[in-house]
Amino acid sequence: MNRFTEQFGQVKASAILRTNDQEKAALAMEAAIRGGFTIVEFTLTIPGVYDLVKDFSRRTDLIVGTGTVMNKEHARLSVEAGAQFLVSPVVDEAVIFAANELGVASMPGTHTPTEMLLAHRAGAQYCKLFPCPHGGPDWVRSVLGPMPFLNIVPTNGVDHHNAGEWIAAGAVGVGYVAPLFVPADIAAGNWDAIEERARKCVAAVQ
Repeated sequence: MNRFTEQFGQVKASAILRTNDQEKAALAMEAAIRGGFTIVEFTLTIPGVYDLVKDFSRRTDLIVGTGTVMNKEHARLSVEAGAQFLVSPVVDEAVIFAANELGVASMPGTHTPTEMLLAHRAGAQYCKLFPCPHGGPDWVRSVLGPMPFLNIVPTNGVDHHNAGEWIAAGAVGVGYVAPLFVPADIAAGNWDAIEERARKCVAAVQ
């Protein structure tokens, strides 16, 4: 957990991949890594995802996590495969508790200040902001006014054009999803385009 929190605090960005092809998932993530990402997340909807987590987590230069973690079994299998952080689309205290018991960081999906506070009190280290609220970075700034202890991580709608605005508003980091892994590029095997976009995404939060 400490390794992830320290690294995320420095690089402030993760690459989040969701696709339906295991081989292309590996190649797409490799392109993002060549572009500079050191924190990567594979969603559990990817076929063979635990094998991907196992393979990528063997690399000492990477920190690997899983997304769409919906229950304790998902949490257990993820950590057994090598995941060091668990991301969910919703606040589920059972998943947060499981992450803490397994010694990894949790990042439940939250959309309101109330959900964020509930997740924080349940033991979550981060609050994934999902989906993106109206107001964007200004919304984050408003929430952090009375609750500056929250570690908010926007994902939905984040790209290299606006990532810096989210960080300036107080987000501790961002997660890049579709704007990094454009589905058409994955389908066409256009790995160079993903690598180039990754460079821009990494630079945008610094």
